[in-house]
Amino acid sequence: MSQPDSAGNRQAVPEREIRGNERTVMVLSGGFVLAFIAIAAVDLDWLSAAVDTTFGYATQYFGAYWQLLMLATFLIALVMAFSPLGRLRVGNDKPDYSNFSWLSMIMATLLAGGGVFWAAAEPIAHFMDPAPLFAAELGIEGGEEGAAVPALAQSFMHWGFLAWSILGALTGGMLMQLHYHRGWPLKPRTLLYPLFGERIMHGTPGAIVDTFCVIAVVAGTVGPLGFLGLQVAYGLSDLFGLPDSVWLPAAVLLGVIPLYLFSAITGLNRGIRVLSRFNVMLALFLAAFILLFGPTAFIIDGFVQGMGTYVDNLLPMATFREDPAWLDWWTVFFWGWFMGYGPLMAIFVARISRGRTIRQIVLAMSVLAPVATCFWFAIVGGSGIAFELATPGAISEPYNEAGLPAAMMAIAQQMPFGAIIAVLFLVLTTIFVATTSDSMTYTISLTMSETDEPATWLRVFWGLVLGVMAMILMLMGEGGVTALQSFIVVTAVPVSLILLPSLWYAPRMAMHLADGEEPAIDGETGQSVKPTGR
Repeated sequence: MSQPDSAGNRQAVPEREIRGNERTVMVLSGGFVLAFIAIAAVDLDWLSAAVDTTFGYATQYFGAYWQLLMLATFLIALVMAFSPLGRLRVGNDKPDYSNFSWLSMIMATLLAGGGVFWAAAEPIAHFMDPAPLFAAELGIEGGEEGAAVPALAQSFMHWGFLAWSILGALTGGMLMQLHYHRGWPLKPRTLLYPLFGERIMHGTPGAIVDTFCVIAVVAGTVGPLGFLGLQVAYGLSDLFGLPDSVWLPAAVLLGVIPLYLFSAITGLNRGIRVLSRFNVMLALFLAAFILLFGPTAFIIDGFVQGMGTYVDNLLPMATFREDPAWLDWWTVFFWGWFMGYGPLMAIFVARISRGRTIRQIVLAMSVLAPVATCFWFAIVGGSGIAFELATPGAISEPYNEAGLPAAMMAIAQQMPFGAIIAVLFLVLTTIFVATTSDSMTYTISLTMSETDEPATWLRVFWGLVLGVMAMILMLMGEGGVTALQSFIVVTAVPVSLILLPSLWYAPRMAMHLADGEEPAIDGETGQSVKPTGR
């Protein structure tokens, strides 16, 4: 780790030590997870009621704040990227990874359940039941041709610019400066160093901050594992006639745990990078196949018009508050989910982005990844809408009968070689979720490690915790999964407060770095610190 001195030579920056708190974070976060599982096993109804109550408070009192936080993060990140600050290179003279490997790890880690599960299900859901904003303004009815573009636009809203920006566009650059130029560790509490100074780095409050973020990511990662179990179990039952029971999704998870554990154990340069590259290559193959043999014109038109509608209505959609019930289970749910990932995803982005400029990080997180995601949603979900318009009931009937997991299988089986494409989609779903699970296993372990390479036993422990927790909740039936989905939003409340200071400190730190000062504001004095020549 190094930084330039006054003569332009690079000198070592010593690691700042934080001892004694890793065990506290381990005990608090691990204890909470075990308590959650134990209460669910003893009295799932009580747990569900408690989670629903806190869910209601979270959405009522924090929903509007979250919407503004997401919007502000995106806008401030863009201003930074296109200002002179965007040219600043952080942490090294050149990137550690090629552009393709770097973007693959970012895309594969964050798409997770959205990669296939939501890409197939959400557009058809909004097509059959249009979002209130478009239903009120345009007077469209579900299932009509006029509902197609608004359905895609609403899906783009939930998986586009704002969603991706909160995952590291500002916080990733902040952590890189604090880690690679100041020597502070890659931990969630480091995001609050500019506000509180060293007090937050060494005391119990810092351990509590890390614990909140770990719990949020555990909930957010177990969620996609649950979606994976439901999706693959439905696919296996539909394709091969396997009995549909709670044991089948659990068996699916039992098979995927060794995959992401092996990837997490082998680390960034081997398992995670290789699995991410394969994931992206398979997604590109399926995208090309659908574009060639599917409803090509509809996909292209839907993407172009959907993006136009999305951009034109970005502010109205981002600030829509007129239908709280719909908002809670769509926009606010997704915002809570993504914010819960925010600090640990920022750590992952900082870990793989050394040597990148601020502009590269912001454009990757806030523009390139969202546009690629929206195009993928147009390919998968747009095809579903096209098939439904051509043959009413082709997608909507399985969707209405079996819910969200049925959408992807129904879409795949409308394609040439439908059974083979369906199997490939199941493989892609599995790898998408595995790449999120391995990256988050690695990053959770990183928050409890004294170095940038977590111990193997830590990775194994947290990888097993994620998988076993998902299996247990799946075996409890729909109630366990529903409780977890609501709990994802609850965990976002403290995490959203941890993300808030980045709106002010991310650009301010970059300005100090550009001026040759330390890229942080001492939280105790409020003054910038000149380089010490370390």
